[in-house]
Amino acid sequence: MELADLDLNKIYSYADYFKWQFEDRVELIKGKIFKMSPAPNFDHQELVGEIMYQFKKFLRKKPCKAFVAPFDVRLPIKSKEDKDIYTVLQPDVCVVCDTSKYDKRGCVGAPDIVVEILSPSNNEKELKNKFDIYEESGVLEYWIVSPQDRTFLVNRLVDGHYVTSRPLVSGDVVSTNVLPGFELDLKELFDCLD
Repeated sequence: MELADLDLNKIYSYADYFKWQFEDRVELIKGKIFKMSPAPNFDHQELVGEIMYQFKKFLRKKPCKAFVAPFDVRLPIKSKEDKDIYTVLQPDVCVVCDTSKYDKRGCVGAPDIVVEILSPSNNEKELKNKFDIYEESGVLEYWIVSPQDRTFLVNRLVDGHYVTSRPLVSGDVVSTNVLPGFELDLKELFDCLD
């Protein structure tokens, strides 16, 4: 089966998604198929690697775990049954503190932190569709990193809605209520692009 064989107007569940064996990487957003960007570029991979390294270093011997794509995050609405899950995303990096949420296939339920790195081909999906999904699903913090602008946005869930930080830049330090004591120095992060 190829991606081209599927009806892109149809609504699919995780049960469908789990059976697909084609090479294209896709995500489901409310049952609709979204093809993922081609292989990430150098800047994207550098940022993902550095953020993952900082999380892994901080989380050593702590209950929270950090995961990097490809890692399926299934966001159920009513039931955790595969046939009832219509949103499956692969965040660039995510942190999950509730160990009951992850299994051998990924995560079922909202991660505590999601990090997405923008690329010219995915800005609309990240800034609109995923923002809404992560907010509705209860992701406590949704971080958006732009390698092009070297900016970093932190969206924190407050009373069910995201409150967005001012654009953070080199020289700023990101901290999080989810991981008290964790700090991400943005000068150090963006220096990896030089």
